[in-house]
Amino acid sequence: MKINWGTGLSIAIALFISFILYFVIKVQSNSKYDNELVVEEYYKHDARFQEEMDRVQNAQDLNHKPIITNTNEGITIVFPQEFNASQIKGTVSLYRPSNKKLDFDTPILLSNPTLLIPKSKLAGGQWDINMEWQYAGKIYLTKEPIYIE
Repeated sequence: MKINWGTGLSIAIALFISFILYFVIKVQSNSKYDNELVVEEYYKHDARFQEEMDRVQNAQDLNHKPIITNTNEGITIVFPQEFNASQIKGTVSLYRPSNKKLDFDTPILLSNPTLLIPKSKLAGGQWDINMEWQYAGKIYLTKEPIYIE
């Protein structure tokens, strides 16, 4: 049987398309390759981008910024001494880029300027910390990645 160049080209294109479709289906069906958005309702979140940048700028303008550290007990957040700790309100959101199910929020309710997030709540690996807090009517946003061993 003799195959001309047109038939050979058609077979090659069909094999190439099959090869690509195989990998697309494999990636879509395997939970190891998670392709979710980081934020639910992404477009609504994007519409508030300027407000978020204003809160980040407020935090950058502080003379003394909150200090986020990884300790043996967990993640420690120390607010500046110049703030009255009982008047600081807000939320610390911890996002796990590799697993959405591990994400959680912790309210900021302080009696002293230190907030501890226990290590027992944190799985090892990369965490993104988004701390949105308010003091004296001004809203601040602090973002920082941290690695837990």
